[in-house]
Amino acid sequence: MADVVVEQGRIARATGARKGSSLRNTLGRKSTVAFLLTLPLILLIALLVLYPAFFSLYLATLNKAMTKFVGLGNFTFLFKRETFWMVVKQSCIFAITAVIFKALIGFIVAHFVHNIPGKKQRKWRGMLLVPWVIPPAMSTLAWLWLFDPSYSAFNYTLSYFGVGPIPWLGETFWARFSVILVNVWYGAPFFLIMYLAALKSVPDQLYEAAAIDGANWWQKIWYVTLPMMRNIIAITTLFSLIVTFANFDIVRILTSGGPLDTTHLFATWAFQVGIQSSDIPLGACVSLFMVPILAVAAIFILRDVSKRGNEA
Repeated sequence: MADVVVEQGRIARATGARKGSSLRNTLGRKSTVAFLLTLPLILLIALLVLYPAFFSLYLATLNKAMTKFVGLGNFTFLFKRETFWMVVKQSCIFAITAVIFKALIGFIVAHFVHNIPGKKQRKWRGMLLVPWVIPPAMSTLAWLWLFDPSYSAFNYTLSYFGVGPIPWLGETFWARFSVILVNVWYGAPFFLIMYLAALKSVPDQLYEAAAIDGANWWQKIWYVTLPMMRNIIAITTLFSLIVTFANFDIVRILTSGGPLDTTHLFATWAFQVGIQSSDIPLGACVSLFMVPILAVAAIFILRDVSKRGNEA
């Protein structure tokens, strides 16, 4: 009997030792440590992002008084409104045009800054980052003064060249042009700094080999620079597309969606419908419509990035 008890004690100790060793091995894994370190951030994201997202889905299924479940009735109502489809069109025009110009300007300026000597390059980087560092609401107020119909600094300058006053914020074309211009001015430095970092990671030996093969500057950009920067370009474009698509402050401060709702974006129209018109469920529907559009763009871009990563 004593032998049985001793043997059971040995088995229990061995089992406990194996469990302790297994626990130590689990805690010693890099993946486990990384998960535990990021767990507070995951919980914070779940609290500040996931909960509001699911709550907005719930709100979108209620009536205006938020007392009755209406299912997809709010979405059906939106699809029948011409203003909604105008907002969809305007949001796509605004986001795509602004991102294209930001990417082009950032790519061109990054090349110029990349070729400047070290000390001067730091000064240029600092100066060119100023538009991105300034809070957008503050900088947009300055642009509002530049576009002011009575005291426009732009119109005052154009008058010296015999050009009549331009209704920057009073006509549809110029109002759209103005909000896109301000967004490009604000967002181009982000592309600049990302592309500049990518350019510094391209080995000089590739350019030297291309020069030996007789490549000109355009061929070096097309066959060396762009392939080496494609992933950075794709990720930067996706991030900027999401931020630009959901832009609120620039349009809200400059035009408030006017004239005649022709500069409204999803965010500004959702604010007008949900907050100013006191129809929170309908405003939630407007904001949720951005999700499938951005999800499709993200899937295509990230799939392309993943494919090139596997090929590499």
